[in-house]
Amino acid sequence: MLTGTTTPDNEPSRSTTERELLDRAAQFVSTPRGAQLARRFAVRHLEEWGYPTTSEASYTVALVVGELAANAVRHGRVHGHDFGLRLTLDMATSLVRVEVADAASAKRTPTVPPTSYPEGESGRGLLLVHVLAARWGSAPRHPVGKTVWAEVLAEAPEG
Repeated sequence: MLTGTTTPDNEPSRSTTERELLDRAAQFVSTPRGAQLARRFAVRHLEEWGYPTTSEASYTVALVVGELAANAVRHGRVHGHDFGLRLTLDMATSLVRVEVADAASAKRTPTVPPTSYPEGESGRGLLLVHVLAARWGSAPRHPVGKTVWAEVLAEAPEG
């Protein structure tokens, strides 16, 4: 079974001394509508960063955000708590990092389920993230919850 990387040692350095990072974050209600708004938020900010809505990078990040946000709503929802989305673009590497934080227990590590149920109506979201992302994983949040993250390599924006 495939799993995301959960060790902090594998997370990239967030030092801004050597690179320019663009960063946006927002909170969304833990509902299907909130997941939809998170996807739109991601596409809008990628466009501001030079990635047109019709670019492969925009499509890929929108899909990754959509899947991670849907999982936060479906599996990470805790009554009275929203989920958070953070997007970071490393201009030097054209790497877009997507982080979706929810209030559910970090003990429930996200895993890619086996693909032995082709007729199933769900269960493919993390498989898509696994295929589309350069890497992905999860980390506990303190004092409560977890963050599921994915990094998407995007072609350099034009302009």
